[in-house]
Amino acid sequence: MGGLRGSHAEYVRVPFADYGAFPVPEGVDDTSALFVSDSVPTGWTGADLAGVKPGDVVAVWGCGAVGQMAATAALQLGAERVISIDRIPERLAMTERYVGSETIDYTRTDVAAELRERTGGGGPDVCVEAVGMEAHSDGPLHLYDQAKQQLRMQTDRPTAVRQAIHACRKAGTVFILGVFAGAVDKFPLGAVINKGLTVRGAQMHGQRYIPMLLEKVAAGQLKTSHLATHTVSLDQAPRAYDLFKHKTDGCVRAVIRPEP
Repeated sequence: MGGLRGSHAEYVRVPFADYGAFPVPEGVDDTSALFVSDSVPTGWTGADLAGVKPGDVVAVWGCGAVGQMAATAALQLGAERVISIDRIPERLAMTERYVGSETIDYTRTDVAAELRERTGGGGPDVCVEAVGMEAHSDGPLHLYDQAKQQLRMQTDRPTAVRQAIHACRKAGTVFILGVFAGAVDKFPLGAVINKGLTVRGAQMHGQRYIPMLLEKVAAGQLKTSHLATHTVSLDQAPRAYDLFKHKTDGCVRAVIRPEP
């Protein structure tokens, strides 16, 4: 990934700033602009590169910031319906309120059966996986994946990817947007082949999407500030990471602001 140490620090190195930094339009507040640096273009990458088009039914696994933005992007690209899947009540409620997506709590129902029911038996046209390598499940396969990950027999848990592949309609598209590091086990390759699926994945394309998304925020066509559920000072960063990791106190994203 280039050897850079990321941006979770008081000071951030910005290499190639002439290429990778963008001016924030007048009237866009700092919090709104902050999310356009990562979560918003990541979600937009997933919906756009998945080829979402008018009339599609789209399912999104994950109601975190990236999942919410993937659902938002799908709707703005013309999707007829978007169905978002998660288990955290606050995230599900936020997705319904701010995105306008339908939601499924996967701890209360069978996701595959629910999606078939809501799509007339065919399944979604596009499935976007916005969970990544630490996917959770309430079934026995989660214990299997977790054990193999802890024993370093696989690097990632592909629970949501498997669900997306099995749920997608024949000849549909699955886009893998969550972060994965390496190898996974029990990837349903047979389902991909026999259903004729298109499977894509990508990191966020910042230079392609960020300027356009900043303009959308400036024009009032896109809202992002609601994603900042907690704002803390730098010395409270460990607490913020703990809230985010354990999904407590309704935390979707914590913004850490260094003291001026």
